[in-house]
Amino acid sequence: MTSTKPSAPVEATPAESAPAAALHVGTSDPRTLITRNLRQSGIYIAFVVIVALFAFLTDGVLLSPGNITNIVLQYSYILVLAIGMVILIIAGHIDLSVGSIVALTGGVSAVLVIQHGQPWWIGVVAAVAVGTAVGAWHGFWVAYVGMPAFIVTLAGMLLFRGLTLQVLDNVSLSPFPAEYQKVASGFLNGLIGGQGYDAFTLLVAALAVAGYAVSVFRTRLARIRYEQPVESFPLFVARVLVVAAVVMYFGWQLAHARGLPIVLIVLAVLVIVYGLMTKNTVLGRQVYAIGGNLSAAMLSGVKVRKVNFWIFVNMGFLAGVAGVIYSSRSNGAQPAAGNMFELDAIAAAFIGGAAVAGGVGTVVGAMVGGLIMAVMSNGMQLMGIDQSTQSVVKGLVLLLAVAFDIYNKRRAGAAR
Repeated sequence: MTSTKPSAPVEATPAESAPAAALHVGTSDPRTLITRNLRQSGIYIAFVVIVALFAFLTDGVLLSPGNITNIVLQYSYILVLAIGMVILIIAGHIDLSVGSIVALTGGVSAVLVIQHGQPWWIGVVAAVAVGTAVGAWHGFWVAYVGMPAFIVTLAGMLLFRGLTLQVLDNVSLSPFPAEYQKVASGFLNGLIGGQGYDAFTLLVAALAVAGYAVSVFRTRLARIRYEQPVESFPLFVARVLVVAAVVMYFGWQLAHARGLPIVLIVLAVLVIVYGLMTKNTVLGRQVYAIGGNLSAAMLSGVKVRKVNFWIFVNMGFLAGVAGVIYSSRSNGAQPAAGNMFELDAIAAAFIGGAAVAGGVGTVVGAMVGGLIMAVMSNGMQLMGIDQSTQSVVKGLVLLLAVAFDIYNKRRAGAAR
């Protein structure tokens, strides 16, 4: 009688097994994942709770089509600044001068377009160029001279506010031509019709949902392939459906108002580009490395000075973009424009999960942090709450966000 050995099981390759694992099992307990990613998960939960609270307190006015459009238009420049600010904070820096740069770039644009009659696009190009040059100025002192960013940008806040007063000769300039105003106040609608709504806006929202779903599914497969923990598939599907519902509701409300704001397209492009840059490029990984452990980054061959220089140049570029948006929105340039914008941008980054010591933070998190500030400000305005109380509430929210970051670090250190 012959005996046969049982055949050894054939192991599936990671590429073959990943889809099956993604569809049927999770690789970690959901509670463990939520605890591990409390910073990232908590900010989205907080955003939903704050939106629901102010929607209730304002009898639904907060979520009306017209008001949602107003939130996008009124706070878009803060969100643009928050993109650059969170990158600086990840690298362990900060910029206190962005409000002054917004005022200066808007003033330069106004002088060229309003006083000297140049085409509107000349003003846009000049504003962005001036902002980029200011960023290079800051980057030189921080990266190559070795001065702390806090001191350099504090000096810049005073310097460029003074230059704004000189450029505008202490007077306000207005109005901009209609083409310039459309940068922040224009809409794309009626391109593909719709009965009582703008179908193009809904199409863009649906494409955004599809893109998000594909992106997160690919990320999930990659994490499984490298044996990293992911949530169970039902929880993953639920998360995607919640995001899809929020985006489609947002698109539906915009479609029933004035259509898709042009500034929202600009902001979406910036978020996508910088989100990919921070996650999928060498420069992005180097920024995190510098903020996480400067000595290790230098020993690993990261050109710290070069990276620091370019992230300040980038901050200046985005401040120039924000200057164009703000001057377009306000239809003019004022010497006092941009006052306290730097604090709003910093608050958005920290509330969105950036760490005080650097090395932690995301562009999407900064956007959510900025939207939390925007919803709170808009909701309190709708409720008729005075400006002083609004400042108190914003300050407390920022304080709690930083305290939460410190608490998480201490708990992580104790766990080790």
